[in-house]
Amino acid sequence: MRHRHRGSHLGLLLLASQLAHVGLDNIPPVTLAVLGLNVYLYLFPAAPLMKACVSVQQTYWFNDWRRLLLSPLHHADDWHLYFNMASFLWKGILLERRLGGAWFSYLLVVFSMLTGLVYLLLEATLTELTDDQSYSTVCAVGFSGVLFALKVLTNHYQPGGVTYIMGFPVANRYSSWVELVLIHIMSPGTSFVGHLSGILVGLLYTSGPLKSIMKTCAGRFVTNGVNARPHTHYSSTGTSGYRDAGNDPYAPNNAAPYTGGLTEEQQLEAAIRNSLNDGGRSYQREAPPPYGFHLGTEELSAEELRRRRMRRFDS
Repeated sequence: MRHRHRGSHLGLLLLASQLAHVGLDNIPPVTLAVLGLNVYLYLFPAAPLMKACVSVQQTYWFNDWRRLLLSPLHHADDWHLYFNMASFLWKGILLERRLGGAWFSYLLVVFSMLTGLVYLLLEATLTELTDDQSYSTVCAVGFSGVLFALKVLTNHYQPGGVTYIMGFPVANRYSSWVELVLIHIMSPGTSFVGHLSGILVGLLYTSGPLKSIMKTCAGRFVTNGVNARPHTHYSSTGTSGYRDAGNDPYAPNNAAPYTGGLTEEQQLEAAIRNSLNDGGRSYQREAPPPYGFHLGTEELSAEELRRRRMRRFDS
């Protein structure tokens, strides 16, 4: 989240260049759609920034709750948009491939709404504790609160990994907190409370009741006849021994092993390489291949199938 300010369109050009470099075919559909929606609403905003930003005064006092929907999808300037979407690009590739498009879409909607609600709660609490009304009037926009929530989630799936921040190795479980402080120090115009809200929402999902609540709500949606097709349950085990997808009907059958000391850019490159190796089959719902596997995995499987057929023929 960030306070409003408009700039040039150089950030848009850089974003377009990065998307062209990655290749639209290598970006999962939900991630690509969210990227496109954010760019579209930057060029053709649904409301002026002062009517899209979220604050206690404008949202709660004036009962304008639509701001919770508008705020994450509007950006103060093109650089704000660029940095947020560049960060979302690699997170979207990793998480959508792991969770599947349906659950990832659901996750984004819930995270967007909850990040705004937690932001309002924190700002209202600060107003009460300090008796300073300025906290209630601070109005913020942007997708970065949701990005911090997604970062907590990616770190949760990479429990033994290390992130390098300004050249220093930081354990994944602490990297969100370190980035929260550094961004606030280096970019004073950003919303510290907005980013903190995203971290708290991510923790509610990984360590709190949010994931179970979402599963319960999704299960009721399915059993009410809206989606009559039964979900397949998968089992997932990564190199860290993490095992959770057996209870998650929306997770693919293989978890991505954590990436160790790779930077975000290196993780994105690894995901892209894996997408290219998959030969265009990366985003099939039933069985996306795990990160780090090479094309030889499929070739070995085919060879094993041929050997079995030959043994059956010989017998």
